[in-house]
Amino acid sequence: MTGEAVKQRVREYMRSWEMTEPGDGLLAGVSGGADSVCLLFLLDELKEELGIRLAAFHLNHGLRGAEADRDEAYVKEICGRLGIPLAVAHENVAEYAAARGISGEEAGRILRYEHMKETAEQFSCQKTATAHHRDDSAETVLFNMFRGSGLKGLSGIRPVRGEVIRPLLCLSRAEIAGYLEERGIPWCEDSTNGENVYTRNRIRNQLLPWVKENINARAPEHILAAAELAAQADAYFAELAEKLLADAGDLERLPEDAGDVSEALAVSIPTEIFDRQPPVVQGYLVRAMVSRAAGSPRDISAKHVEAVRALTGPGGGTEAVLPYGLRAVRGYDRLEVAPEKRLLSRAAGERALEAFPIKTRLLPYKKGMEIPKNQYTKWFDYDRIKGALSVRTRESGDYLMIAGGKRKLLKRFFIDEKIPEEKRASIPLLAEGSHVLWVMGYRTSEFYKITENTRTILEVQVCKGEENG
Repeated sequence: MTGEAVKQRVREYMRSWEMTEPGDGLLAGVSGGADSVCLLFLLDELKEELGIRLAAFHLNHGLRGAEADRDEAYVKEICGRLGIPLAVAHENVAEYAAARGISGEEAGRILRYEHMKETAEQFSCQKTATAHHRDDSAETVLFNMFRGSGLKGLSGIRPVRGEVIRPLLCLSRAEIAGYLEERGIPWCEDSTNGENVYTRNRIRNQLLPWVKENINARAPEHILAAAELAAQADAYFAELAEKLLADAGDLERLPEDAGDVSEALAVSIPTEIFDRQPPVVQGYLVRAMVSRAAGSPRDISAKHVEAVRALTGPGGGTEAVLPYGLRAVRGYDRLEVAPEKRLLSRAAGERALEAFPIKTRLLPYKKGMEIPKNQYTKWFDYDRIKGALSVRTRESGDYLMIAGGKRKLLKRFFIDEKIPEEKRASIPLLAEGSHVLWVMGYRTSEFYKITENTRTILEVQVCKGEENG
């Protein structure tokens, strides 16, 4: 495909998805790699025809040393040559990732989008453009499928998501390289792209090439065709869930004195209507209720959806703890999702809660706060808690994190602490799944410790004596 044909395809793709309007300001994310350099030059060629203003953003991740500085210098050089305004930000991505217990790739993505949003406002840009292409989307579909995903994850990378547009999704990696080579435009190679330590790189460098060579050369196209069907199904079920809520749901705005959740809603639906829906629709209903109760579009994991679907109401499991400070409660005739005042689920470990009554509260963290030394009161980083908490006794596979970020099986901890075997089964635990936050009376997991990055504290206090009442 010639460079002119590439330009025409991108122009028509942008028009078909109504990515921009005349007069729009468009901020392009430019790393210096082939994809983003292609994006920048194509948008520069098309800006007059599309009637848009163009600006650029580059994030120096603080990784790869001199190579990262080379990328930044090259982006500055090409933007200067093209007369495109450029903003550059510097971040220590590795430090950010370590502090939040996430991957470097995820940390880079979060920081990149945060900075691009701020920079778009600075340059008065209505849209931001990223350089994701067709192969990226196919890799994303496979990645999400292998790790477990619903229809949304199987939809691949969408051409338009809010104010973010992806003009190159109509091109393959090879077509991007061909455009640059024909135009005589150099780019910077990221040395980590060839390293197969990351799952995405293994899919890109090993799996997809093998599939194209041994099964079907057009495999990425077929993957994306299936992804488009998944996207259509996702949109259909999401719309159906919204209609069910509109017709039968009940929304109750919380009072002004509800604390930091005053913008949220208590959302409920009759259990009779919820129960008659197929499982896939129930899942979309739960997600729609969470989005409304949280006050903005939010997503939750499959395990949280299943926790809500598994509720049986009075006489059985009645409550499930959800992210974003929410809980789901199933009564005799309604299922409700609402902001919670008490974090711990009554349904999880009910006997343990009776035997070891506790009090909880959430506190904003302020630098210099003194962490309690009391044996019966502990503080945890609430932002690191993603699932439902329970107070219970030991289960197979329980572990906690010790210094250095290493896992230690609870069984090994009991042995090392020389705790008599007959006593171990009665020691209360505060746990998130198999991860033990607190072996009550002994120690807490390093993973949930309060740090300078903590925003919200979960305080857990074991009640004693008269406090039990």
